[in-house]
Amino acid sequence: MRILVTGGAGFIGSEYVRQRLTSDPTARITVLDKLTYSGVVANLAPVAEHPGYIFFRGDICEPDVVDQAMAGQDVVVHFAAESHVDRSIEGAGPFVRTNVLGTQVLLDAALRHGVGRFIHVSTDEVYGSIAEGSWTEGSAVAPNSPYSASKAGSDLLALAYHRTHGLDVVVTRCSNNYGPYQFPEKVIPLFITNLIDGKTVPLYGDGRNIRDWVHVSDHCRGIDLVLHGGTAGEVYHIGGGTELSNHKLTGLLLDAVGAGWDRVQYVADRKGHDLRYSIDDSKIREQLGYAPQVDFEEGLAATVDWYRAHRSWWEPLKKRARLR
Repeated sequence: MRILVTGGAGFIGSEYVRQRLTSDPTARITVLDKLTYSGVVANLAPVAEHPGYIFFRGDICEPDVVDQAMAGQDVVVHFAAESHVDRSIEGAGPFVRTNVLGTQVLLDAALRHGVGRFIHVSTDEVYGSIAEGSWTEGSAVAPNSPYSASKAGSDLLALAYHRTHGLDVVVTRCSNNYGPYQFPEKVIPLFITNLIDGKTVPLYGDGRNIRDWVHVSDHCRGIDLVLHGGTAGEVYHIGGGTELSNHKLTGLLLDAVGAGWDRVQYVADRKGHDLRYSIDDSKIREQLGYAPQVDFEEGLAATVDWYRAHRSWWEPLKKRARLR
């Protein structure tokens, strides 16, 4: 099976590529990545010598580039996206271009080249906020940020290509991911690296916002289950089963690094900040046998250890992105 992985140098995409190539010596994966600020080719260094690995630098919004990368592929696993909510609030243009237009370019190319399956990787944020209970795959999308709106648009577009053109499209929507190689603008790596450096960490509002957390390796295992067993035209949730308020998460990170609450700086809440995300992932559990394998506390401790041991990876990235 020849797989095109878009955004394969990013946090989740690179985990998927490493996982597939490490477990299968016969795997053939082409990575298509523009290498924007959060795409790091070093994320793929552990598998760079695999005989089935090909790296292709390019923009998913450019049809000629996509055509070259798509030729001969059996499957597309589409991770490439602008994904940071704060950046989308500052400027929505790159999010609409990459997440919507880029997905459309990929879908058109997949049709032209007769690709057998197109996995569109999305997020629980497309549903907006939920006070109680959990969203199912049949819940209506109601995004509240430019980022989540662009992802909801790309989800609907991908599903429309299945209904209109018969393209074998499957959409996955995941909880918040954490783990190694996550770009240090996101909350867990930002807090870990700031605390390691003796700095403060910025906690939005009163910290009541709640997220479900899934280790990136579990997320990628779920995607692989969907790739091999999911039904075309369907949506599958991939959750972690660990709901935490940002205040509770901050406390766990402070404990892990041996810091106190004096290192927390409460800052003005994010515009349109969703209070709570929660997805019901019983569908993928019952139909495809998915279950998270990484205990959250153990996974978080391992993540802290990874950032302690890989300063040479994250320090230049923070400087380049001017993260504090």
